[in-house]
Amino acid sequence: MRPGRELSREIDATVPTAARMYDYYLGGKDNYAADRAAVEELDKVVPSTRVLAVNNRRFLQRVVRVLAEDFGIRQFLDHGSGLPTQDNVHQVAQGIDPESRVVYVDNDPMVLVHGRALLDQNDRTAVIQADMRDTEGIFSHPDTKRLIDFSEPVGVLFVSVMHCIPDSDTDGPPALARRVRERLAPGSLMVMCQLVSEDPEVRDYVTDFMDTTTQGNWGRVRQEQDVAELFEGLEILPPGLVEVSTWRPDTEVAPRQQTREWIEFGGVARVP
Repeated sequence: MRPGRELSREIDATVPTAARMYDYYLGGKDNYAADRAAVEELDKVVPSTRVLAVNNRRFLQRVVRVLAEDFGIRQFLDHGSGLPTQDNVHQVAQGIDPESRVVYVDNDPMVLVHGRALLDQNDRTAVIQADMRDTEGIFSHPDTKRLIDFSEPVGVLFVSVMHCIPDSDTDGPPALARRVRERLAPGSLMVMCQLVSEDPEVRDYVTDFMDTTTQGNWGRVRQEQDVAELFEGLEILPPGLVEVSTWRPDTEVAPRQQTREWIEFGGVARVP
């Protein structure tokens, strides 16, 4: 653990978290009144967020299936995994190959409690509580070492979480992506996307709102060019960096955002 990264194991129902707000957007029950109130306030400025959350979840499920079916990935490291819901990463991956192994990482103590309860009977899946920037701690964790062989290709997921990380030369999103990439075997695949907006007023409002609401557990809403920086040194797979509902869609009748004040933007890339 890096200095100053002490993680709480106590659940504070009075302070909204991104994980519980996301759970509420997806129709989950693992959220509190504070989370629901924060969602209602956020919707006043960015009303497309619920559809965005649903499309983001479908992207996660779709991309895991593609990595498993088309690229033969059998081990996944999911940073900022959030609360368990339907068709989680391990369920999608193990539905293709029961031998697939998954490690979930999140700093929210509620994720740890619910995740471990769900996975109690699944010895090929683990949930660890860690700051997603603590690469050394995550990669050296006993459960990670038990389940993930980093000499073989790994599917590394940063799905809708980079906006939770503040800018920093050593810990910001580009540095984190680079640090993780350097530890991966050739042929590994990195999935990265985050909330972006080309409207400076939206970026500033949501960044300030979420930073205040979550008591500092937030980074910022960025621009598409910022996301592109995460993929430096990687081979981006078709169709490139896109709004995630358009990344290899299963159907053309998937729900679309009615407004585009912000979008989830990113893609998938191979480690050369």
